[in-house]
Amino acid sequence: MPTLTIKTQKSKQVIDITDRVNEDLKKDTKVCHLFVKHTTAALTCADLDPGTDLDMLDAFYEMIPKLEYRHPHDPSHVPDHILAALVGPAVTVPVKDGKLDLGTWQRVVLFEFDGPREREVVITTA
Repeated sequence: MPTLTIKTQKSKQVIDITDRVNEDLKKDTKVCHLFVKHTTAALTCADLDPGTDLDMLDAFYEMIPKLEYRHPHDPSHVPDHILAALVGPAVTVPVKDGKLDLGTWQRVVLFEFDGPREREVVITTA
């Protein structure tokens, strides 16, 4: 299975991985499943007009309550775990002519909630 390694640069970041995924697809591929192997990162499809990435991050963090979290390792990054679980670790996209068959404004994006880090995205195709 191919794996993408994504090196994030910021603590909170949205990274478009669409083109990198397309590079690994074969012409006869019909579907592509992506899975990020981390608990403080997530995958989804999104519109990435300028500023939309920051709007999404701001909105996500506004949704998370300010509580006294009990995570034994580092309570301060519990919101990052919650957001990763809500957005989700995986996305499945149909493939047409060897490229992700996305809508006009859709891009496959990785959300970094606790960076900078090196993230691993597993690509499974059928």
